Amino acid sequence: MNNKEYTQEQIYLAKLGKALANPARIAILEFLANRETCFFGDIHEELPIAKSTVSQHLNELKEVGLIQGDIESPKVRYCIKRDNWQIAKKLLSNFFEINDSKKCKCK
Repeated sequence: MNNKEYTQEQIYLAKLGKALANPARIAILEFLANRETCFFGDIHEELPIAKSTVSQHLNELKEVGLIQGDIESPKVRYCIKRDNWQIAKKLLSNFFEINDSKKCKCK
């Protein structure tokens, strides 16, 4: 990091970290990852939070690109955005493998 700028990977990892930093969003992702499609009402029934709060969490996950939604009036259908899911999986895996073999000498 000699150029004193963050890489695109670092920026996206930080966005992923923020998106994954809430148990409701983790629950939503787990719910959607096991389905091809899902309607909003189905997601709300799975979580112990208000419908409006579910909507906020869905927007956060859409913003980072982990899910996508299609309007199928009067509902919106959500699913995992598989291509971005694979990118996120690879970036997180690579991140946790950085210097995995080095031992800390601090006590």
